[in-house]
Amino acid sequence: MSGFDCVVNALVETGWCVLPGFLTPAEVAALVASSQARRGDFARAGVGRAGGHAVNGEIRGDEVLWLDDADPAAALALARLDALRGELNAALYLGLAELECHLAVYPAGRFYKRHLDQHRGEDTRVVTIVLYLNPEWGETDGGELRLYLDDGSHTDVVPHGGTLAVFMSDRFEHEVKPAQRERWSLTGWFRRRAL
Repeated sequence: MSGFDCVVNALVETGWCVLPGFLTPAEVAALVASSQARRGDFARAGVGRAGGHAVNGEIRGDEVLWLDDADPAAALALARLDALRGELNAALYLGLAELECHLAVYPAGRFYKRHLDQHRGEDTRVVTIVLYLNPEWGETDGGELRLYLDDGSHTDVVPHGGTLAVFMSDRFEHEVKPAQRERWSLTGWFRRRAL
């Protein structure tokens, strides 16, 4: 293994990990600037799949822009995430075939209520990743990711720019607390192929 031993070990031991400094401040600034320049292409996010998909502001208030693996604006972050995917496969034999991801922005006051990152009847999402793109985020700015842990407690992850949160998609319910200002991230899932 190389740079992601701590992520591998944490997923084995606890099922989740927070890794500060996944991107440098300059890399965060470049990615958030390119994301903000594309703000007009974002759309309100929904819940559910296929015929059950709906936009519901009582549950979820973010706006998203889906990315493909050739997106030039996110190339550096996507390459680094692909290296992490490779190491997770090599160490944990998870069969992760791809990254499904989007840029997300939560306008001030928006949130995402407690949920699990598995669609009903599917198990293709294996590992959730959230890469924060918020330079100079203060403790009073809100917008924490709240992970509900196995023992009934929770932990809050402050969305500091460059920090990567990683957790098992089928294991941890989580929510996004309301933020006091716009909150940006690259969010996605390492997926296995459907059988």
